Amino acid sequence: MKNAVIQGAASLQVGAASLRLILSLVLLSASIFCASTSALAAPAQLVGRDSKEDKTRLLTGKVLDSGDNPLPNAVVYLTNTHTRSVKTYIVGPDGTYRFPALQPSIDYEVYAQFNNRKSHTKTVSQFDDRQQVYISLKIDAKSETK
Repeated sequence: MKNAVIQGAASLQVGAASLRLILSLVLLSASIFCASTSALAAPAQLVGRDSKEDKTRLLTGKVLDSGDNPLPNAVVYLTNTHTRSVKTYIVGPDGTYRFPALQPSIDYEVYAQFNNRKSHTKTVSQFDDRQQVYISLKIDAKSETK
């Protein structure tokens, strides 16, 4: 009987040691997993890519005649080259236009029209990293351009 008790106590000691080893491995695995997931998140923070930041751009400009005078009531057309959707803006007395909240990863084409005359088409490139882009659009109001 005494031998059975000694064998039982010995197996309990081995079982407790195995349990401690398994528990240590589980804790070590958990700490490695936590460290690796925070390491994956770190590069985005280092680059400064916070999803809450405003990542849009603003296009402004003026519609002018050949003498650099504003052309009130000219219509400015902005085309999204990805979707081909078009936004318009009727300029005021000072000839200015404004297109806010443009996606920086998309190219846009912009031109103005006044009295059946059209400016040259300009492009706002996705590779231009400015958040505010200013483009003057000139229309020769005296001669016809096609």
